[in-house]
Amino acid sequence: MGLHDQQIYNPDDPKILQVQKQAQLKMYEYNQTLPTEDAKWQRLMKEMLGKVGTGCYFEPPFHANFGGKHVMLGDHVYANFNLTVVDDTYIYIGDHTMIGPNVTLASAGHPVMPELREKGYQFNLPIHIGKNCWLGAGVIVVPGVTIGDNTVVGAGAVVTKDLPANVVAVEVPAKVIRHIGDHDRKYYHGQMQIDPKLLS
Repeated sequence: MGLHDQQIYNPDDPKILQVQKQAQLKMYEYNQTLPTEDAKWQRLMKEMLGKVGTGCYFEPPFHANFGGKHVMLGDHVYANFNLTVVDDTYIYIGDHTMIGPNVTLASAGHPVMPELREKGYQFNLPIHIGKNCWLGAGVIVVPGVTIGDNTVVGAGAVVTKDLPANVVAVEVPAKVIRHIGDHDRKYYHGQMQIDPKLLS
């Protein structure tokens, strides 16, 4: 039993803890970078994350159980301050996805049965976030969730089930309130109109 097979296991295994502590070292260094140290944070992102496409950036501080070792990024992924990833297994984030401040992506869970939790057991389920998504401030995504391409998750929502592509989802637990469509091609917020030249 291990991190990536979706089975119950004991995370206090000394071999796992050794890998975890080593993986976190680059994260701590990353969180000390200055805003002017572009080359350094680019290098550290590539060293600490499992995969990094071009043009990716996380505003420090960034928090991760395995230092981002199991986080897989496409191109041009941006995360605002205080992204927390419980990356005990893989978290996939697609191209051009934007993540607001104080978002949590948690791939690890614990059994409901008290006797198992008392022994420290947990399980991990991967998270998949599609391309060109936007997760608003304070969103929480729980283990095993998939979010489809282009989907917007409103601030403070808790995503407990898969969300399809091309929708807006809000509330706790997150629910789809509408599809993205013609209205969104005309207005960027309320009745604030989009300059058509921006879409050409």
